[in-house]
Amino acid sequence: MFYLNHNQDIAERTAPGGRPEPMMHPEIETLDHDALLALQRERLAALSQRLAQSDEWIAHFRSAGMNPRDLAAADGLAHAPFLDKSSLHARYPFPFLTAPMEAIERFMATSGTTGLPVMFGMTGNDFRRLLPYQMARVLTAAGVQRGQRAYQGYGYGLWIGGPALDAGFAALGCATVPIGPGRGELVVKWMRDHRYEVASMSPLWLMTLVSTARELGIDPKREWGLKLGILGGQSVSTEFRTQLEAAMPDGFVSHNIYGTTEAGGPILAISTPHTHADDELQLVNEDTVITEILDPKTLAPVGPGEVGEIVVTTLGREASPVVRWRTRDLVRLSASPFDCPSGRRGMRKISRIIGRTDDMIKVKGVIVFPSQIEDIVAKTAGTVKEAWQIYVDKERSTIGTMRVAVEAEGQSGRPADAIAADVRREIRARLGISAEVECATEGTLPRYEAKATRVLHRAEAG
Repeated sequence: MFYLNHNQDIAERTAPGGRPEPMMHPEIETLDHDALLALQRERLAALSQRLAQSDEWIAHFRSAGMNPRDLAAADGLAHAPFLDKSSLHARYPFPFLTAPMEAIERFMATSGTTGLPVMFGMTGNDFRRLLPYQMARVLTAAGVQRGQRAYQGYGYGLWIGGPALDAGFAALGCATVPIGPGRGELVVKWMRDHRYEVASMSPLWLMTLVSTARELGIDPKREWGLKLGILGGQSVSTEFRTQLEAAMPDGFVSHNIYGTTEAGGPILAISTPHTHADDELQLVNEDTVITEILDPKTLAPVGPGEVGEIVVTTLGREASPVVRWRTRDLVRLSASPFDCPSGRRGMRKISRIIGRTDDMIKVKGVIVFPSQIEDIVAKTAGTVKEAWQIYVDKERSTIGTMRVAVEAEGQSGRPADAIAADVRREIRARLGISAEVECATEGTLPRYEAKATRVLHRAEAG
C-alpha cells in the first residue's frame, strides 16, 4: 500500500515570515490542487478495480446503470450512486465488506441512533498503518509535538474515536493516558498532578471538567498545564470556544477535529494555527479520502463561501470502503479555500460543522440550526454554557413552536426568569422567531460526554 512510515520524523518547512511550519508528510501536504486531484484519480481507479470484485458493490452500482470500474473515468465519481444508512441497513450485518473475515482485525460501529448500529471492518493495514498515517498528520497539523503528555478522553468500545486518537498519539511518541470520558473528579486532579499538555475529548466534556475542577477548589487556569485541546464529537459556536479557552491556562488553544465512523475516524479535517482565528478547518487527508461538498438539494458542488453537505469516498480502506457516503453534515466552503499560509496549498479549508441536514428545524418557515441557539446561550450571562436543549414536535414538518431549555449557573446569582427572558429576546432578535424558553436549576438537563443530542422530539423527551 502507499502509506508512509508513520514513525518518521516530523518535517519542517519555512513558512512566510521565517517561522518553521511542522508537517508530517510534506511531500503530500504541499501538493497543489491539480497534483492532488491527479493522485486522487489514480487511487480512485485502483479502488474501482477492487470494488469490481464485490457482488454487493456491483449490485449497488448497477442501480445507477454503472459498474464499479466506471469510477476510473474522468467523470466516474460524479455519476456514481450515493450511499446512505438505508443502503447499509439493507446489507446488514456487514455491509459492503471487501476483505475476508479472517483478515478483519477489529470492527467499529456507528452510534445506531436510527436502527441497529452498522458495523465497519478494519484489516491490520487499515488499523495499524492507514489510521496512524492519517491521525499523525491531523495531530501534527494542529500543533501536537512529539513526546507530549496526552489525556485521551474520547470513548472506546465500538466507537473509533478513542482508538483513533490513541493511534495518532502513539505515532507521535506521546505519553498517553487513555481514560476515556467519565471519572471527572479523578481527571481534574490528574490534569493538575500529571501536567498533561494535550487533551482530546468533546468540548462539552472539557467544559464539564472545568466546572468539576472549580467545585473541588482547583483552578484550571493556574493549576493545569494544558496547551492544546483536540476537541470533537460535536461542533460548538465561536463564543463557546472563546469562553472555554479563557478558562484554560494562558496560551491554550482548542482545535476542532472532524471525521465520521464511515470515513474511518476523526481523520477528515482539523483546525490549525493558520485557520483557528477564522473558525475554519482544513481537509488534510485528501490523498486517502475524497471529500465532496455538495448542495444537499441539487447534489451539485458548491462554490467558495457556499454551504454544502460533506460527501466522503475512502481511497485506502481495505475492509469497508465507502463511495459517496452522505454524512448529512453541513459546512461552508471557505471563501478562500486554497493556498493556506501553512503551505498546504491544495487542501481546502471549510467552516466548522454548522448543522446537519436532519437537524435543521423549520420554525414558521425559518431555518434554525442548533449552533445558532448555542451561540445565544453561550453569550447570555448566567447560563451553564454546556447545558441546553431544544424540544420540538415530531409530528410536524414545519414546527409551529420551539421550546428551548437552559440552566441557571448557581454562582451567577441571576434569576431564572431574567435569564429566560434574555434568551427569548435574543432568539427573537437574531432569528426572527418566537420561542418558548425555560430556565432550570443547574444540574437539571442532560450532560453529554461525547456527541450531544441537542434536538429532542417531545415524544422522545418524555
